[in-house]
Amino acid sequence: MSAAPAPGRPATLVRGHAALAKTQVLIEALPWLSRFHGATIVIKYGGHAMKDPALREAFAADVVFLRYAGLRVVVVHGGGPQITAHLNRLGVESVFAGGLRVTTPETMEIVRMVLVGQVNRDVVGLVNNHGPFAVGLSGEDANLFTARRRSAIVDGEEVDIGLVGDVVEVAPETVTALLDSGKVPVVATVARGIDGGVYNVNADTAAAALAAALGAAKLVILTDVEGLYADWPHSDEVISELTAGELADLLPTLASGMIPKMEACLRAVHGGVPQAHVLDGRVAHAVLLEVFTDDGIGTLITPDAAPAVAAPAQPARPATAATAVDGTAAAGTVLAGSVPGGLAVPNGVPDGPVTGPSTPTSAVGADPATGGAL
Repeated sequence: MSAAPAPGRPATLVRGHAALAKTQVLIEALPWLSRFHGATIVIKYGGHAMKDPALREAFAADVVFLRYAGLRVVVVHGGGPQITAHLNRLGVESVFAGGLRVTTPETMEIVRMVLVGQVNRDVVGLVNNHGPFAVGLSGEDANLFTARRRSAIVDGEEVDIGLVGDVVEVAPETVTALLDSGKVPVVATVARGIDGGVYNVNADTAAAALAAALGAAKLVILTDVEGLYADWPHSDEVISELTAGELADLLPTLASGMIPKMEACLRAVHGGVPQAHVLDGRVAHAVLLEVFTDDGIGTLITPDAAPAVAAPAQPARPATAATAVDGTAAAGTVLAGSVPGGLAVPNGVPDGPVTGPSTPTSAVGADPATGGAL
């Protein structure tokens, strides 16, 4: 009689196959771990990812994973839903224009209290459940952000939106020092104004300004849509990648709640950040899926290709010594000039003609009003 199979052997094989599948995931991440080790990534945290308990925990785990993987992580957070909820309890209506919260002096006090005293502490606590990494600060601390009052453009008309500012100067030394010490800075987006006041700064644009000032490798913006849709609402096809010039052409067609997010991507890329991403924050571990997988998710914005520069004419040489010269423009630092709405373009000059996406019209899915701005 043949011996009976050893108990538990089939289960051991199943577990082995499962482990092999996990190793494939790790191996796929290897080139990305190598590429981004030591790089700075700025993540704008907001939308549904801040409200759902499971997504909150997943986001904190992502941040700590990135830190252990050797990335220098900065979190810039909004707090639109929390601000709206607090204002509702006080019987104050939330008003938005051009995707930005209309901020009266009374509203500004609530914004400051909620962002700095509540939301910032919550995010710091979530991350620090995994270890003593996160340090909270606001844009006022050490004059991290300096802002100038801005307006909104609605139906082609300029609209006063109160104490809302655009970041015009970033002093990143405090954030850099925290990164150098292995910490994860968590930044609330209120800012000192050039007039000495305090301003509500849209978290998307603040994250973009900070990413450019830090020389970040990536800006990641979490939102409540899958990315940039090719022909919304007629199609839910997401554009996976487009250039800054292509996005600038599409900007007037976008839903108001997404305009600050896409302006932020343009500002970052024009400021020297190689990649800006808009991800669906409703997907658990969306940040890890983008950074460490081959396919990624969401929409990626990249700089326009540098134009080729013709090589100068060379002196005549013997045919046997002929040399082909292929001169290309070296990538350099781009100075961003401002235009209405906080959009930055190189030296204040709009991008030249580019080839647009394959679909003739593009728009983005409407973001909930409270998710689009503080």
